[in-house]
Amino acid sequence: MKLHLNAGAGQKLFTGYDTDHVLINEQRFDSSLLLSAQGIEIAPWAGQGFDALTAAHFEWLALHKLDILLFGTGTRLRFPHPSLTRALTNARIGLEVMDIGALCRTYNFLATEGRSVGAALLIEPDHLPLL
Repeated sequence: MKLHLNAGAGQKLFTGYDTDHVLINEQRFDSSLLLSAQGIEIAPWAGQGFDALTAAHFEWLALHKLDILLFGTGTRLRFPHPSLTRALTNARIGLEVMDIGALCRTYNFLATEGRSVGAALLIEPDHLPLL
């Protein structure tokens, strides 16, 4: 799906998505990432599936200065166990889990409002089933 936005100069926003990629300012990304006002970072879980997520992955996310983290789990909602996300709670970062489409739309809305938001996206490798 293609998104149409009115972005501020230099602001990175989602401009499209599908089940296996996202577009950020029209540039395609096929692996898991974190998008925030600080830029785009390839996620430490890139190339792995949902079941491979660890507490260390969320500790990495907690190092970012965010008020809210949107966590995109692909085409369907899957909630990480609270023991994995404890670092976010300790860092006082709110967590919202969503599918890829909701993540893209919500991030763009919050980012254009100037909110301190991050979008952590899980794009699973083709060989992993989406159950």
